[in-house]
Amino acid sequence: MVVSRPDKRRGRGGGPAPSPVKAAAVELGLPVSEEPADAAGVGAELAVVVAYGRILRPPLLGALPLVNLHFSLLPRWRGAAPVERAILAGDERTGVCLMGVVAELDAGPVYRRVVTPIGPDETAGELRRRLATLGRDLLLAGLAAGLGEPEPQQGEPTYAAKLTPAELHLDWGRPAAELARVVRAGRAWTTAGGKRLLVLGARAVDGPGPGAPGTLDGPLVTTGGGRLRLALVQPEGRAPVEAGAWLRGARQVRVLGS
Repeated sequence: MVVSRPDKRRGRGGGPAPSPVKAAAVELGLPVSEEPADAAGVGAELAVVVAYGRILRPPLLGALPLVNLHFSLLPRWRGAAPVERAILAGDERTGVCLMGVVAELDAGPVYRRVVTPIGPDETAGELRRRLATLGRDLLLAGLAAGLGEPEPQQGEPTYAAKLTPAELHLDWGRPAAELARVVRAGRAWTTAGGKRLLVLGARAVDGPGPGAPGTLDGPLVTTGGGRLRLALVQPEGRAPVEAGAWLRGARQVRVLGS
């Protein structure tokens, strides 16, 4: 059995649509439920949890052995947004843990883990896809060899709450290196001519820029330390576009954040 979240509206004007996991399960002819408790009665020897987004509680925890693939090096970044938090914090490495599921959030013992560096320009989406592949291999190896005895997590935990829109706002008074990490986390935004502008791709550049923070010099934006070179943006109500093409159509915009 596959347990997935309820269908939800995806995209503007669209009706309720299944999650990709549910859609794949239906295509394979697997039974699907939206209720975690339904998994307790299927006679499974083990349940695997991946990015489910809800805390599982008794009586399910006592009725079925559960393991979870978590995209961080626990106990660092327990919670909902470990990939984004690792990038925002400037972590140089992360990984995947195959862990037991307990009532406390991401606090279970760890059976296996794999460590990987975070690329200097790697986005959250790119890193998540890479961790998914590493996690798949980690899970299959653990199932083939036997899970063995897990080890309790060691160290002080940190928590990865979901990012808020305020955290993704580009404050041009901050250093360019920090702003580039916000862009890599995804859905970073500023304003241009009073309208919201998503910054989907950018890179920090050394050296001071002209004018106050937020001043545009071609695709370069002055920041509180260095400059940010815009690569891909998305104006409000429009599709993503290369920064150069957007600038040619927005010649009156001289300062971002206004």
